Amino acid sequence: MAKKLDQIIVIDVEATCWEGTAPPGEENEIIEIGICPVDIASGCRLEKESILVKPARSRVSEFCTQLTTLTQAQVDQGVPFAEACLIVKKKYLSQQRVWASYGDYDRNQFERQCRSYQIKYPFGPRHINVKTLFAIIHALPQEIGMAEALEYLNLPLEGTHHRGGDDAWNIAGILSKLLLQARGER
Repeated sequence: MAKKLDQIIVIDVEATCWEGTAPPGEENEIIEIGICPVDIASGCRLEKESILVKPARSRVSEFCTQLTTLTQAQVDQGVPFAEACLIVKKKYLSQQRVWASYGDYDRNQFERQCRSYQIKYPFGPRHINVKTLFAIIHALPQEIGMAEALEYLNLPLEGTHHRGGDDAWNIAGILSKLLLQARGER
């Protein structure tokens, strides 16, 4: 399959979580997929989307709601995970484009959940870990969190931290800045 190098699809997921271990019979599941494509030529963020995903094997805990602001009632209105994957593949051509996330959590969660649900992985093989890339480009001694990276670049944290669409938008802002810096544009 030909690779399209016109955009990088930035993804950020939120998943069910608990303060301690998961309750018996429950597992971490994606409840929101945030998406923000970045135009490679201009470095511009193109749009922001949030896909709510209805969990099938877990419930949204109070801890999860406090972290993400997402409630069980909200995600109950979401689409099944398989449908969310189809949206990402069809609308964003995710199997043909490079995709990025801040760290490896999002990639690992997608891989685990696709295996568990026996659903075809919605992305191609080319993934950029923006967290690692940021640390390397800025010669940092260790990786730093998204909010700290935004602060380092004098970029505002827009929206609500730990909401997929907003975090994808912010990560795309970091990636955009890195693309421009790599080209000598500030």
